[in-house]
Amino acid sequence: MQAAANKFQEYMGTEPTVIHPEYKPVEGGASMKALAWFGPKDVRMVTAPIPDITEPDDVILQVTGTTICGSDIHLYHGEIMALQKGDILGHEFMGKVFKIGPNVKNLKPGQRVVSSFQIACGKCTYCRENLSSFCDRTNNSSLQNYMHGQRDAGFFGYSHFTGGFPGGQAEYVRVPIGNVNLLPIPDSVPDEKAIYLSDVLPTTYHTVVDTGVKLGDVVGIWWGLGPIGQCAARWALLKGASRVIGIDRIPSRLHFAESKSGIETIDFSQYSDVTKRIYELCPKGTFHEPKTITHKIQKTLMLETDVPETINEMIVSVRKTGRCGIIAAYAGYANAVNVGALMEKGVRLIGNGQAPVLKYWEEILNEYIIPGKFDPTFMITHRVPIDDLAKLYPAFDNRVDGVEKVFIETQFSSAPSSGCPPTSRVDDWISI
Repeated sequence: MQAAANKFQEYMGTEPTVIHPEYKPVEGGASMKALAWFGPKDVRMVTAPIPDITEPDDVILQVTGTTICGSDIHLYHGEIMALQKGDILGHEFMGKVFKIGPNVKNLKPGQRVVSSFQIACGKCTYCRENLSSFCDRTNNSSLQNYMHGQRDAGFFGYSHFTGGFPGGQAEYVRVPIGNVNLLPIPDSVPDEKAIYLSDVLPTTYHTVVDTGVKLGDVVGIWWGLGPIGQCAARWALLKGASRVIGIDRIPSRLHFAESKSGIETIDFSQYSDVTKRIYELCPKGTFHEPKTITHKIQKTLMLETDVPETINEMIVSVRKTGRCGIIAAYAGYANAVNVGALMEKGVRLIGNGQAPVLKYWEEILNEYIIPGKFDPTFMITHRVPIDDLAKLYPAFDNRVDGVEKVFIETQFSSAPSSGCPPTSRVDDWISI
């Protein structure tokens, strides 16, 4: 009986947090450039202390590449709970090992590594099952524990709802439990191909695998067709999908999806009834911003934190006994979900959760990137220096000049690799 009770406590996330987000500044007062949040649409380049080894499993990285992820825009708009002024953003990054704690035996200074966007302890129930995103011991958020009943792993640069760990949109970053959360990268793989093992590639691979895409399936990808949607489409095709239908309204994304990713598309600005159009294309059926004024008002008044419209379109559009996977930055509550269609059609509505990066990144690196089966550089549209990060956020938010994925370089970065965009300045290609 006691053993069962202990097992229950493990799954309920009652294990104590084993690491802390606060870091010790390096001796001598040396500083670095970093991007920090100060309010909705108010991000600034700041001078911050360089982190030092704080706990014995820490690794300090010199960042050689970072980026803005689409989910960072929720932070930029102040939509994510528990942000604090001065928080350093950025959860998708890689670098060179600068310093290692005394417990770190598998890494050495100068080694190139990519960091998981989540922080895993490597020892709890979930980590032992290779489900790093569900780690019980690296996020001390009492708010998340209250809202979700349990806590996910700590994340870099994504508010105190995910632990408050300073992020990687900086020249240096402290990686707790670095022997678990850093993947060595061979010299044959340039930074532009490796950096997205931090988030985008495992995230999109996970949603395809976890939702159960198999040979012959018809797959729908709901708004939108940015880097996440385009990668998910390519993974679905690699897993044997017979058709992939992508839904968006941005002309450049729709064109790219058709011409480069080889999928069918629906422009929902031209088809107000997306479900009807899905059934026209596929008679058996197959990004969570509010579309209607009703849900815009409810979200503005915080009567709901997320909206059901995309979920409802998926449930109604999918075939009977079909599967709907949800992967995004959903955080709270949505009103008016079509539970009736969910039940009556026998739909499997799958919360994919945050992708367990550590489960997939070696497989993706060794079986897809190195052999050339998946080249993630297709999504890189620009490369800019870290000094331009504050200007880049509004450009990324407004999708100006075709901005999608941007490789952000630091003083430690190598030159652009062959076939990738050269360095440019935001002021050279857009007026903000």
